[in-house]
Amino acid sequence: MQVSVEEISEIERRMTVEVPAERVSTEVEGRLRKLRGQVRLNGFRPGKVPLKVLRQRFGQGVLQEVAGELLQSSFQEAVAQEKLQPAGAPRIEPVQPKMGEALSYTATFEVYPEIALAELSDLTIREPQVEITEADVDAMIDKLREQHKRWEPVERPAQKGDQVVIDFEGSIDGEPFEGGKAEDYTVQLGEGRMIAGFEEQLEGAAPGEERTIEVTFPEDYPRKQLAGKQASFRVKVKEVREPRLPEVDEDFARQFGIESGSVDELRADVRKNMERELKQAVRARIKQQVMDALLARHQFPIPQSLIDEEVRQLKAQSAASMPQGVDVTQLPDEPFVEDARRRVALGLIIGRILREQDIQLDQARVEAALDELAATYEDPEMVKNYFRSNREQMAGIEAMVLEDQVVDWIREQAASEAQPMRFDELMAPAGQGAAAGTEQQEGKA
Repeated sequence: MQVSVEEISEIERRMTVEVPAERVSTEVEGRLRKLRGQVRLNGFRPGKVPLKVLRQRFGQGVLQEVAGELLQSSFQEAVAQEKLQPAGAPRIEPVQPKMGEALSYTATFEVYPEIALAELSDLTIREPQVEITEADVDAMIDKLREQHKRWEPVERPAQKGDQVVIDFEGSIDGEPFEGGKAEDYTVQLGEGRMIAGFEEQLEGAAPGEERTIEVTFPEDYPRKQLAGKQASFRVKVKEVREPRLPEVDEDFARQFGIESGSVDELRADVRKNMERELKQAVRARIKQQVMDALLARHQFPIPQSLIDEEVRQLKAQSAASMPQGVDVTQLPDEPFVEDARRRVALGLIIGRILREQDIQLDQARVEAALDELAATYEDPEMVKNYFRSNREQMAGIEAMVLEDQVVDWIREQAASEAQPMRFDELMAPAGQGAAAGTEQQEGKA
């Protein structure tokens, strides 16, 4: 088999392969002989159809079948012969096989990039130093109270923070529009779920009052027929409700599984959960710094085929948060591309570190990760058994553990610097960041 390879770019190759005519003919003849015992043709006894007749009747079809299989097998043989590592499926130019001739084709594909690991000893990692105070516990309990607040009707005018139950009907240029009408619709003033200006114009409205609210739909409103249009809403206020937070007492404690109703036990349990969240947040903050540093210090071409595959996976993952019936394959690629590029790049770098440093998966850490994950559920053992019986889920945990092992290895090379922080500062969303996966592949108004 003759093979020649042309470098189109750092990671793109064009490979020309020629499978000898003898190999093609031998395969075709072998299949025709097998076919002889299977076909039934008028005028011939079973198994006695001459090969010449079989070639005339079935030869071209068998040749096409053989050619298709040889394309796949010879491609794998050729890349192994040339010591190439394709990063995705090849693009093979159409071939028209001819009986008695060699099978020639050209395959274009990307290969994995060569990655030279950068020096990391001059890296400084800022490690958060956080102490959970009683004030932090108080703030967390206040959040729990907020989550369990009740809404009680009042007769006073509505103010920011209240819920208002309304009937409304909207119109544009005097004409009602689809989706612009509702009854017993609940609006929380100040939440910002409605079109800008709608909630503000409800402040001061009392139960039974009717108002006309004027708003303008934003230019980027999803329903194009409404985007940028001025609308008028006739609103009737049916009820005003104010929030009532529960007292921190025995009943409140029992809502969180404290059978004794002890508020002290509740506070201890809240602190324990906060300590677990703190540990995870510190680890995530350090991991984010390491991953950002790896990306900044390694520049290399990324195979587009790997990015495309990662985009497909991200789309599939997003299906869980999509309304039922949405075809995620029809979503545009653009919102997923940068995340996919980051994930692929980090996967390639981490894969290189794992191989070069011969870092092996630590099974004890896998079990510890499982324990930590299951600890928040009522039946931890059931959760762990679920993961152990699901290979895909376990692969995700193993990839996460390998990432953590790489992070620990890098921390050993780098310098560290304490960064005193408050608990709420560390836990703020802007401070959170999820590192990429390793290459294991590597409405209403």
